[in-house]
Amino acid sequence: MDIKDLKSLIKMVTETDITEFEMENAEEKILIKRGKGQEIIHMSAPATYATPVSAMPAPAAHAAAPSAAPLEATAKAPTHNDKFETITSPIVGTFYRSASPDSDPYVQVGQVIDKGQTCCIVEAMKLMNEIESEFKCKIVEICKENAQAVEFGDPLFIVERL
Repeated sequence: MDIKDLKSLIKMVTETDITEFEMENAEEKILIKRGKGQEIIHMSAPATYATPVSAMPAPAAHAAAPSAAPLEATAKAPTHNDKFETITSPIVGTFYRSASPDSDPYVQVGQVIDKGQTCCIVEAMKLMNEIESEFKCKIVEICKENAQAVEFGDPLFIVERL
């Protein structure tokens, strides 16, 4: 393969969504990779999640800081298990109440939503994942603030099944 053909292959890879191109024949083998190498990230979600929850039952923590509202909502979830259910985050990411900063939130406290209705978005690696209700329910409490980071299994909403 001459340099002209090689340059056109490289140009093709850089101008498209292709991240890897491989071509092989009897005489030569060409491999073009684009972007960073594979990145491995190790996280221990249960350890970081367990610490705030175990600290919250102390009465002083509830009265001392009004900024702890999202954590208070997390702590309230276990006390409502008999009547209410929790919609949790299926992935690690960033919680958003609406599709864009200018649009209305998907749900409000007190609103009744149907099965399959979008409740929120969790952004993970630049992908917007719509979180849908698995059953008809009424929103009792919103546990996270807009643009707040969430872990796998974090409570997003406290709901009453209808």
